[in-house]
Amino acid sequence: MYTRMIKPARRSFFLFGPRGTGKTTWLKTTLKDSVYLDLLDASVHNSLFAYPNRLENYIPVDFNNWVVIDEIQRSPDLLNEVHRLIEARKLRFVLTGSSARTIRRKGTNLLAGRASTYTMFPLTAKELKADFELDRALERGLLPTAYIEDDFEEYLASYIQTYLREEVLHEGLTRNLGAFARFLEAASFSQGAPLNMSAVARECGVDRKVVENYFGILEDLLIGVRLPVFKKRAERRLTQHPKFYFFDAGVYRALRPRGPLDRPEEIDGATLETLVFQELRAINAIQKTGYDLYYWRTARQIEVDFVLYGKSGLIGIEVKRSSKLRGSDFRGLKAFMKDYPMARAVMLYGGHRVMTEGGSIEIVPVDEFLKDITKYL
Repeated sequence: MYTRMIKPARRSFFLFGPRGTGKTTWLKTTLKDSVYLDLLDASVHNSLFAYPNRLENYIPVDFNNWVVIDEIQRSPDLLNEVHRLIEARKLRFVLTGSSARTIRRKGTNLLAGRASTYTMFPLTAKELKADFELDRALERGLLPTAYIEDDFEEYLASYIQTYLREEVLHEGLTRNLGAFARFLEAASFSQGAPLNMSAVARECGVDRKVVENYFGILEDLLIGVRLPVFKKRAERRLTQHPKFYFFDAGVYRALRPRGPLDRPEEIDGATLETLVFQELRAINAIQKTGYDLYYWRTARQIEVDFVLYGKSGLIGIEVKRSSKLRGSDFRGLKAFMKDYPMARAVMLYGGHRVMTEGGSIEIVPVDEFLKDITKYL
């Protein structure tokens, strides 16, 4: 097991993240002497779902260690009892789940500020250290099992089916799993691109409002992310649509259909962009670098893949798969810097040399950037 960068809080906390990111493994390794209650265990779930006040029966009288409740979204009414036990017995809880938004939508508060909130992401290059291989990460993604095991393709196919069966169906998020499965494939063509709801709706043969709801489901389950447009003090007309990403490069590749008309470089480019995005999200959240993430795209389709904006500054990041860069590759960053001359600009590429363009744009090998992102933030 790799050492994760998350450090346990001293007080109760929520730990959210998609299935397969390693929440349970991390908890069982880090909090070895805890009381562990898995709500995927039917007997435990049924007992506590019917009578939440039974929770105290699972905890020894003089117990003063952690109590872990895995998959709390399956029984959100337990949070009232958790709240009571935090106050009455000063117990500390770890509550894991696949979505904070799902719990909130059921009308449940997150313990009124009595618990911190963390997110578990797929593995990062910094956590993998010397075991990080860019080509392997692009092929498999960074879900721990997919990255480590030999049968990663079977695992990723099963992973997608598990979400369809266990998460979407159990939560009653949609009744038409066939349409939702078609939607997942259609959504994969939007990876790293401005989101066109109408086009996705036509592709999977459902109403536009249904597609909007489906994208909401992906966000609820933390397996889809919308990246907004950076518009602060905009001097040009910009696109209005956010970009969309599945949360992991391997999950994206497993969902993306491939045929004779699909160009490999198109899929590979979106995969690399996804990998950079998931690493930026993880490092920004875990190490609290304080940036909000955006992208920038003008009405004339001049684009910068990622924009980071925060107290520490403004950074534009462009991602290219090629090991050789052309003058046109810098068009987006140069336009962005013209509008925001205070910005730092970074070009990531598939080569091996650190260089500069025009004295102001840093050119960095993408694998070097991923291994030490904080150096560039």
